[in-house]
Amino acid sequence: MDQRLHFITFATKDLNRARAFYKDGLGWDPLMDVPGEIIFFQVGPGLVLGLFDAEKFDQDLNSTIPTTDVSGVTLSHNVDSAAAVSSTIERLQAAGATVLKPAQEGAFGGIFHGHVKDPNGVVWEIAHNPGWRINDDGMVVFG
Repeated sequence: MDQRLHFITFATKDLNRARAFYKDGLGWDPLMDVPGEIIFFQVGPGLVLGLFDAEKFDQDLNSTIPTTDVSGVTLSHNVDSAAAVSSTIERLQAAGATVLKPAQEGAFGGIFHGHVKDPNGVVWEIAHNPGWRINDDGMVVFG
């Protein structure tokens, strides 16, 4: 199997709140939006984030156990400065996110970051990490 990922999909308890957060709060344009079912956002070259209505998600899995909150997962968005970390967290909070960790120096790796939880429980890290960069081709370079 090729070492790549094409879709990350989260079960979403409230698709309308998710739509408002990602579309209005983050300013993202949906790649596809099927009301009452799923929203897709292009988040990188060849990578799509899907927010799937939890009930439909469970049906798709053929599961009789209802989906619970997302846990143990963090999506990270890196910005160019510590000031951009703070302003991004403020914008996300205004769009319905809960601040879990205000913008601050990180305990690990020399970063400045903070964490928010979107209205459906997905944790986002907003970070400035001067120790790595992303090349024009989308590849991450450490050091």
